[in-house]
Amino acid sequence: MTTLQMRTTCCITGGGPAGVMLGYLLARSGVEVMVLEKHADFFRDFRGDTIHPSTLEVLQELGLLDEFLKLPHNEGQSVGAQIGSFKFTAADFSHLPTRCKFIAFTPQWDFLNFLAQQGEKYPTFHLKLEHSVTGLLRDRERVIGVFAETPDGPVEITADLVIGADGRSSLVREQSGLAVTDIGAPFDVLWMRVSRHPDDPLTSLGNFQTGRGIIMINRQDYWQCGFIIAKGSLEKLKEEGIIAFQQNIAEIAPFLNERVRELNSWEKIKLLTVQVNHLHRWYSPGLLCIGDAAHAMSPVGGVGVNLAVQDAVAAANLLTDALLSRSVTEEILSRVEKRRLWPALMTQRFQVFIQEKFLLPVLRGEKEISVPLVVRLLSAFPVLQRIPARLLGLGFRPEHVTHRE
Repeated sequence: MTTLQMRTTCCITGGGPAGVMLGYLLARSGVEVMVLEKHADFFRDFRGDTIHPSTLEVLQELGLLDEFLKLPHNEGQSVGAQIGSFKFTAADFSHLPTRCKFIAFTPQWDFLNFLAQQGEKYPTFHLKLEHSVTGLLRDRERVIGVFAETPDGPVEITADLVIGADGRSSLVREQSGLAVTDIGAPFDVLWMRVSRHPDDPLTSLGNFQTGRGIIMINRQDYWQCGFIIAKGSLEKLKEEGIIAFQQNIAEIAPFLNERVRELNSWEKIKLLTVQVNHLHRWYSPGLLCIGDAAHAMSPVGGVGVNLAVQDAVAAANLLTDALLSRSVTEEILSRVEKRRLWPALMTQRFQVFIQEKFLLPVLRGEKEISVPLVVRLLSAFPVLQRIPARLLGLGFRPEHVTHRE
């Protein structure tokens, strides 16, 4: 079969938040860009669906916020949880210096479809669905493009710059030869959905009891539930049976007592294998990694989508002029890494702290769960809730759009 030849200025692998946002931003500034997504659409359940104030602020700067907020969504003005019988508010977003002082809970596929529709308004934006990247195209040490499989056969796409935004299982990262530091995580998450009743709690919440924990996100007519398990313990849960698993959920969230029967098959429960890692260096000649391909995040804090968007904004700010003039150098690529490395590492350190000091003792279930001092302080002095609100809502280095349309 003949291999089709294609050419673009910037080829982005992966149609997630980092890839589609960057594609939109570059096309908005006139850069010829091609975003490759291996699936036929963006519909994948149980992906990160929290759009934080930092991302909403970017949409405001782009003039897209009002239109985005017309999409079905829920607004969380605070983040609460329960440890044993102790209920508390962990973060209060009402004091953030942003237009939107809340987290928008919206399905990721709606967010990605929205960005793609905005990108398609520009003639230099090209989203290629069902284009599965299979390898990197090189000229000696320099990456000059990618190979991809499509429904119409193999494609060879050359580009001035390839950007790996294909997630935590990045093929681009794997084939790049860039070294990875694996920090690790002691837990995995089982994602599932359970129907929601009108008299259920309105807000999303986390509930942690001895030996187990669950996070519940309000999706209006259903709960998106994340059941936290010790890493590698899924097979043991399966051996105990689906009925025992249902009882586990009912005990930690009693108002779901009858509805847990909806989870009558392990096929309705999806495993997220949690990774926390980062590249030593994010780039090589002709190649840059961003988002989870550069730094896989834990689901702690739900910040993955927003870190990816921030990476995309920083990359667009720093790369646009070089791409337009076809003068991308390693020095320019290094600026993106230098800009985003510190916030990525600081976020991971925060996540690892939560994992080690809180989640790991919960999962061990060695004794009756205790309420950490910091949690009691947040409850006793509500003004302190502004600190985690800023870390979750804005991150360690929020980015702002600098290039005009």
